[in-house]
Amino acid sequence: MEKILYLTHTEADASLGKPALETLSAALELARQLDDAQLTVGLIGEDVQAAANTVAGCGATGFLGVVGADFSDPRYSTDAAAVAALIEAAQATLVVAPGSSRFSRALPGVSQRVGGRIDTHVTGLQVVEGELRIQRWYYRQRMSATLTRSQRPWFLLLAAGAFEPWEGSPGTAVVETVHVETPESRTRVLGTQPASADAHTIRPDADLLFVAGAGWTKKQADGQMHLKEAEQHIRAFVEAAQASLGSSKSLVDQGGEGEPVLPFLTHLHQVGQTGATPRHPKGLSACCHGEEPHVVGWRLIGERRAINLDAGCGWAQGKADVLYVADAFQVIAKVNELLEKS
Repeated sequence: MEKILYLTHTEADASLGKPALETLSAALELARQLDDAQLTVGLIGEDVQAAANTVAGCGATGFLGVVGADFSDPRYSTDAAAVAALIEAAQATLVVAPGSSRFSRALPGVSQRVGGRIDTHVTGLQVVEGELRIQRWYYRQRMSATLTRSQRPWFLLLAAGAFEPWEGSPGTAVVETVHVETPESRTRVLGTQPASADAHTIRPDADLLFVAGAGWTKKQADGQMHLKEAEQHIRAFVEAAQASLGSSKSLVDQGGEGEPVLPFLTHLHQVGQTGATPRHPKGLSACCHGEEPHVVGWRLIGERRAINLDAGCGWAQGKADVLYVADAFQVIAKVNELLEKS
């Protein structure tokens, strides 16, 4: 009999984020498919009662919590100790957790401590003849793989956006507190210094992903480059549409090659190649030639459109739902004008 531990941490406001609710939905479906499986909720945070009450109606057999000020902030030593304690308390054979930066840093080490195995970037769970099989994407090999393991405990870090978030009625959960001896640590969290709201251009929950390609930095019809104008158009569009901003690999690589660059684009904006696979209902690409790595990174976008002067570009070969054969400078300038009026 499999014992599933749904593992998550609270956010800064003591709530559960959307990836945590997506993971809960996947864990519940997995428990349903596995005969006689037990599902236990494991929470980490300064105070987990409110978060537990949020998912009290999920049908879990029990709630475990590691609480205290030492567990409010991401820190490898305390997170690893908390996770190991929850696994022991739940006697877990399967650990299902969101693939957050916090858990992606801590859980691989924990899997070694407890003699388990871990798989990250999991995008699908399926039980076939009583055997759990997972799906994950190997970006560099351009393939999706189906895996199964006999080793237990088996840690599964789920990719954000791959599952529908759990929706259910809140209630009052009885949380059993798991005591953890706080390990000695030289790391002290002094606080968080976020960027200003206007500086955010990566918005995972945005309805639209706008991806800029290297064409924005090339010579235009008048034989001149218009980097400042390109920057103004892109920034204005992203802000007015509240879109998330992405970039092709060729564009972010130009800085290291001594080529003209758009200074507000970094490798964090890169779609594809690094394995970034954003999930948005709609996507618009401008001045991108549509090479395979970029298209692979777009595979989970719902509706894909592109703007390119070349009707024979990579996007025209069945990779975009709609291709606008036009000058991106003119199109985005006109769209910005319309957005200002709306």
